[in-house]
Amino acid sequence: MGNYDDVEHFDIPSVGADDDELTAELFRSAFRAPSGSQGTTYRWRDMSSQQAESVWAALADWVRWLVGTYQLTTSVVPDCWWKHPEIVAELYALQRAEQASYTVDDAGFGPLAFHERLPHAVERLRTHTRTAGCVGLQSHKDPTPRVLAVDGPEFIEWQAAHHQLGAEF
Repeated sequence: MGNYDDVEHFDIPSVGADDDELTAELFRSAFRAPSGSQGTTYRWRDMSSQQAESVWAALADWVRWLVGTYQLTTSVVPDCWWKHPEIVAELYALQRAEQASYTVDDAGFGPLAFHERLPHAVERLRTHTRTAGCVGLQSHKDPTPRVLAVDGPEFIEWQAAHHQLGAEF
């Protein structure tokens, strides 16, 4: 009797020329866009006010569901989550990932993939929340925006120069 750890005696069954089709069937959502409509994913900075209103309403409902379902504490999602762009961005990405995990043509791997990624997202949310500082204060702390200057003479000169190594030849 062969040991399955022994590569020489382990045969991977093949369906011949149909291997690609079998793989595609098992992982259909990874190979093509889902046929079921899951809505549009927007870039926050590009949304119209109408789009933003709709997206905010859906996100708020979804965050309420997420916090309740997974019993997330304020150290993960603070009560003032919607006032922190980095937390909003993380939650929106997680919402879209969860929605994309439940498509009509998914063979069942989407929900598992979402749940495998969820702990990583929770840790990122915890880091964002700790950085925001609202939980320790027990009240909202306005974030201090950091705006990079990209119109100064030093940057403009740097931007105009060629920075690829070996390009001077």
